Amino acid sequence: MSKQSEQILEEQLVIKLQKLGYQYVTINDEKSLLTNLKIQLEKHNHIQLSNIEFEKILNILNKGSVFDKAKILREKQHILRDNGDNLYFEFLNVEHWCQNEYQVAQQIKQEGKYENRYDVTLLINGLPLVQIELKRRGLELREAFNQINRYQKHSFGAGKGLFHFIQLFVISNGINTKYFSNFGTHPQEFLQTFHWTDENNKPLNNILNEFTDTFLEPCHVSKMICKYIVLNETDKRLMVLRPYQYFAVEKIIKKVTENEILNGYNIEKNGYVWHTTGSGKTLTSFKASQILSKIPAIKKVVFVVDRKDLDYQTNQEYDKFSKGCVSSAENTDDLIRKFNDPNVKIIVTTIQKLNNTISGRNITKMKNIEHQRMVFIFDECHRSQFGDTHKNIVGFFSNIQLFGFTGTPILVENANGEKTTASLFGKCLHKYVITDAIRDENVLRFSVEYIRTFKQKEHIIDLKVEQINETEVFEAPERKNAIVDYIAQHHNQKTQNKKFCAMMCVQDIDAAIQYYEIFKAKKMNGEHNLNIVTIFSFAQNEEEMDDITASFLDTVTEFQTQQGYRPQRRELLENYVSDYNKTFGTAENIKNTQGFYSYYNAIAKKAKYNEIDILLVANMFLTGFDSKYVNTLYVDKNLQYHGLIQAFSRTNRTFDKNKTQGNIVCFRNLKDKTDEAITLFSNKEAIDEIIVEPYEQYVKKFNDATQKLIEIVPQVDSVDDLYTEEDKLQFILAFRTLLRLHKKMSHYTEFDWHDLTIEEQLFTDYTSKYLDIRDHIWQKQPGEGKISILNDIDFELELIRRDTINVTYIIQLLIRFKSKGNKKDKEDLEKEIINLLNSEVSLRSKKDLIEKFIEQNLPAIDDTDAIPDEFEKFWSKEQESALKELVKEENLSEEKTGKLVENYLFAEREPLRDEILDLIIGEKPSILQRKRTGDRIMSKILNFVDTFVNGVTGTGND
Repeated sequence: MSKQSEQILEEQLVIKLQKLGYQYVTINDEKSLLTNLKIQLEKHNHIQLSNIEFEKILNILNKGSVFDKAKILREKQHILRDNGDNLYFEFLNVEHWCQNEYQVAQQIKQEGKYENRYDVTLLINGLPLVQIELKRRGLELREAFNQINRYQKHSFGAGKGLFHFIQLFVISNGINTKYFSNFGTHPQEFLQTFHWTDENNKPLNNILNEFTDTFLEPCHVSKMICKYIVLNETDKRLMVLRPYQYFAVEKIIKKVTENEILNGYNIEKNGYVWHTTGSGKTLTSFKASQILSKIPAIKKVVFVVDRKDLDYQTNQEYDKFSKGCVSSAENTDDLIRKFNDPNVKIIVTTIQKLNNTISGRNITKMKNIEHQRMVFIFDECHRSQFGDTHKNIVGFFSNIQLFGFTGTPILVENANGEKTTASLFGKCLHKYVITDAIRDENVLRFSVEYIRTFKQKEHIIDLKVEQINETEVFEAPERKNAIVDYIAQHHNQKTQNKKFCAMMCVQDIDAAIQYYEIFKAKKMNGEHNLNIVTIFSFAQNEEEMDDITASFLDTVTEFQTQQGYRPQRRELLENYVSDYNKTFGTAENIKNTQGFYSYYNAIAKKAKYNEIDILLVANMFLTGFDSKYVNTLYVDKNLQYHGLIQAFSRTNRTFDKNKTQGNIVCFRNLKDKTDEAITLFSNKEAIDEIIVEPYEQYVKKFNDATQKLIEIVPQVDSVDDLYTEEDKLQFILAFRTLLRLHKKMSHYTEFDWHDLTIEEQLFTDYTSKYLDIRDHIWQKQPGEGKISILNDIDFELELIRRDTINVTYIIQLLIRFKSKGNKKDKEDLEKEIINLLNSEVSLRSKKDLIEKFIEQNLPAIDDTDAIPDEFEKFWSKEQESALKELVKEENLSEEKTGKLVENYLFAEREPLRDEILDLIIGEKPSILQRKRTGDRIMSKILNFVDTFVNGVTGTGND
């Protein structure tokens, strides 16, 4: 057999791509790649290049990192021609992305640290810009992802480094497909790969159908490269938009371009984007702002936030995406100057500063721009503090469009009689709700616990019974003391021994002060060792602080005069800032608004990087603040609807496999409010998808899983009796289930070993056995650059592809065998290999061939890194020989037999008897002989497949 099923997938994909308009080109190696590049650049730029001129172009292409080359790709270029003339040319038509040259190639060979062959490469103007790696059905996408990681290390940068120009990777096993941007040398998690979807967030996974038709269509894939990849200047990496981000931006662009002449303000020409909290609205809004700012008719794009801290945060984020692309106004006068400066295209400002520019004495300074074509983008447009400000904006500017972004819009149900988001911004242009984000693993689910605070502490309340709302009860010092004790007792458990940190939101500023004092007193008494940090406004309530930051007063004195300042609040906060300075060795002060926001940004940074234990707030930080390290929210505050979802969403940013959910600990009866909010901002059926299961359900699952474990290994010592790898696998899978359940259960405050049918010590003993086996297997994993299925599936997954594991495993044993210098070590390893070949059922059909390779080929190999490659060559030669012997013995057509085996592997369906008999050359068997002959040939073909194909994928060269 000449091919495996993934090669059939590859060929069918190439045919599909040609039908979409890609020209097929045969490129065997870098030499032919360079020859083709010269032809394509000449064609695209309508020029002829001498060899010397082409060398100058190659010198441009061969400079810098992946990030640098992404910039080179998008820039206009210049060289001096042989005759001294200037030649201006481009590698890619960015502005008119469909006007490029498209080609498809397969199996391009690249010589680097190892020789690699890439499955399918999409060339645009001769440069490899999209790389597609395929695996056969049934294999994990992670294998293709890890393979690309190896290519990054071993061959992409080889030669002229043209494969560093790849912008997008696509990985697929036929029925599941994902894409991601070129990460170069930056660490990349598999979580950073994305499914493409339709506009309604339905995944398009089949690479031979909808994915290729939509995503890989030439105009679309070049639009993604030219418009929807962001070059992150801070991290020096490429970021590609996810499908919901793409559709949202496209909707906004369409609204703007379809309404070139506005003729006054018209809400029908506006719109808002509903993308759930944590889904990356800042990147979406940046890309929309960036594209809009390049439309000649648009004089300004104004990104509007409603708090000074978000002004600073947004400016920082935008600066990451494109250094110096935005201008953030320091004050009202500065904002007026930026409005009147035609060179400033994107402005970030607060809604309050914006309102100041179009009121009072400032109106005359804005007269020159009131009729200019502008687009306003409002962040967090669910906030209801627009009022007269919104009227002022649409009343003053006569030629503007408004677009809003929100994760929790104001709908009829949560408007409380006030205006809805739609009434201010028009129709929803695109929706990506929390259930979509959880499905796509963009955010985590919530684990919500409701704690009784009036009767028995540390007990889950009966939600339908307790309906106590008396203010004096909630504000009682005894209750707050009990809550602090509870938090001190359970904080380590919730945050996984401070691997993560927490926030605590309380009813108002007075409550924040009371809680801080209690925490501080108990710490001084040695009752806990938690670092508590707090911040609040000096005003009567934090909403007043938002109004103050609106105009961002220059001095606290003005602030005091306008807002009825309460001296004790400032003095108390100064004390708390002093505590902060003593703890962290800093010198923050809040003597003016600049100092206040310096302190604000300092503690925000501490929370972002897990340098504090609990951030205690009333309203601040409950919206717009993101930290992957925050995994717990303690709630002693009445929350509902958008406020509840916003607060909860501080905890559910994805991080790593240890962060399994956002923990919400409620000290108030918010069950009904939580259900209402989830229903409103997703759908009626979504509650079970967002909230993790009750503790009792996990107890039942854990005890059921324990029973299955006991059936495999009744006692701890029984693990030692597991001989075959298959038996060990059953134990690994069974105990892995217990470990995963235990990790989830341990977050619950009512967790108790007495609820479980296994004692803690026995669980620990089994854990030791499990770790011994795991470590033993991990020691046998491949070295750098070689394929490891166990590593690819993170040892948590099914581990069902036994043959693949075992053949790879044998090869790695051979590498270890060759590298051993000690005679005894070699003898021990040789025994281990022989025992495996004799005992492993999955290796029986391959035993003779592996032994032949060991005897005839292994002694002549000096470089252990070459063993996988030599094994593949040996295997291919034996496979070809065995196929020839089979067709000769049975007088079959070699071409038809190879094709039948390919189709069998691809379709995963055994061939019919008539298909088998059709392979015979010449006279067919009689009716009486048909069954016997067909069964005999079928048996030989299946044995051939079992020997040479099943379990061999991934053992050879990439």
